[in-house]
Amino acid sequence: MLKFMKLNRIEDEPSVKLFQGERWLIITGLFGFILSLGIAFFILFQGHIRLPEGNMKDAFSFNAAIGIFILSIAAILPLARFSDRKRNMIRWFFIVASIYGYVIETVQNYRGINPRFSRVGAEIDMIAGILFGILSLVLVVLAVILMIHFFRIKSPYERPLLILGVRYAFLSVFAANVAGIWMILLQDRLTGDAGNLIVLHGLGFHALQTLVLPACFLENTQVKDHIKKRLIHLGSIAWLLMILLIGIQSGFGRSVFELTTLPIIASVMLLIWLCSLISAFVFFIKPKSDNNLSLDQASVTQQSR
Repeated sequence: MLKFMKLNRIEDEPSVKLFQGERWLIITGLFGFILSLGIAFFILFQGHIRLPEGNMKDAFSFNAAIGIFILSIAAILPLARFSDRKRNMIRWFFIVASIYGYVIETVQNYRGINPRFSRVGAEIDMIAGILFGILSLVLVVLAVILMIHFFRIKSPYERPLLILGVRYAFLSVFAANVAGIWMILLQDRLTGDAGNLIVLHGLGFHALQTLVLPACFLENTQVKDHIKKRLIHLGSIAWLLMILLIGIQSGFGRSVFELTTLPIIASVMLLIWLCSLISAFVFFIKPKSDNNLSLDQASVTQQSR
């Protein structure tokens, strides 16, 4: 009986696992978190302002964000089923671009220099900033390549719910990349009187967690497939509409935190996404709760005998 159960468990496990074979990407992502932790301690004792134009808070948030992004890429890259050569090339482009980003963002802010749009730096700082911009464009190109590849994967394929979530996530990432290019062209993150493109840029990239996580929850739940897909579609479309509204508001040069029509609708979309995430999590934990309850009842019955 035990052998049969063990065999069943092995057969149920997906052959393509998240993070499989991506040790170096995982290490690169974790390095960003470690660096952010070190910067947090530095800010605690030394403050965040580094004259004339450095800000260690920017280095903290950048390194943490890149760390999360790289770990997300490490999770989904095995699902793409690239050839070993192509996967290796994409992996090392991500690693090199990320490490350069960690170094330039941290060192330049520590020196009091804006790593992207410096107005006081020397020629070497300008060159470093230009290279930073080029590597940012490399990350954009890599993200577009991954997006196109995931949309071109033909059915049937393994882990369809995850693939669906990843496809929606890359649409959001595309919007984030548009915001990034927008900032490069403006040589600033601010638009108009109160617009800030960094909000669109950051939220867009976080779709690799916010839209993939519900799919992870729903994969192994005892719920009908059409309900799972509807939940993912509902939450993902709400998230993309929120991103679109934030982009329009920022394009108008207005804050996304003001109580006007577009931010309010965007907040409603965010709540719809949150409800879909909570629903997916409830479905995820419910079978486990039922199984535990059944085990408890069985043990009580045996004891009574």
